Amino acid sequence: MQDGVHILPIRVYYEDTDFGGGIYHASYVRFLERGRTELLRSVSVSQRDLHRDMEGLTFVVRRMTLDYLKPGHMDDVLHVLTRPKEMRGASMTLAQEIRRGDELLLTADVVVAAVKAGRAVRIPEELRTALSGER
Repeated sequence: MQDGVHILPIRVYYEDTDFGGGIYHASYVRFLERGRTELLRSVSVSQRDLHRDMEGLTFVVRRMTLDYLKPGHMDDVLHVLTRPKEMRGASMTLAQEIRRGDELLLTADVVVAAVKAGRAVRIPEELRTALSGER
């Protein structure tokens, strides 16, 4: 974490690309998911532990807004930047970027909701505190 932003390096492999050698659009979605997962791990929270310890709590993507700005290519080393943007009762918005060095390739706002047994539930206070940096 740097100044409240989690940074995850990712190398682009052949399997991440399309016929033309650019990153396939759905691969970016996988990279963003990894960034969100690693953000939680960086504040000592694993999604598996949340599910086990909080009686089935999971996070589901409710909305995702992506802006593809520039293409990435096989063998690029990218950085997925993830930061909490807004925290509400049962949901939070995460701002994410994918960069190649100083070049911004993609921006995303992702709204995730905390859910238990198919119903929205309040995000646990410990997680709110950890993500706000107030440990």
